[in-house]
Amino acid sequence: MVEESEKQRPADNVEATILALVTERAGKTICPTDAAKAIARDRGEDDLAWRRWLSPVRTTAKGLARQGRLVIYRKGKPADPDDFRGVIRLGLPRSD
Repeated sequence: MVEESEKQRPADNVEATILALVTERAGKTICPTDAAKAIARDRGEDDLAWRRWLSPVRTTAKGLARQGRLVIYRKGKPADPDDFRGVIRLGLPRSD
């Protein structure tokens, strides 16, 4: 069952889920679909509902990348959050 507070603030849920997943997998990246599927699962939605969360995940990832809290990787290299297309991965900033 979805609580009213989750309906009112889906962006907070998306951000929290992305950050939790990349933190759990420190040193590795995640696919945006991993976050979308986790959000749908946490909300008790059906197996295909994750697709509607993919766009909010990508949009939230761009915002987090602009803040320096997340890195968007394209072909294994950091990508400009305002200028990328295609398949991406999400990860924590690296200090190397």
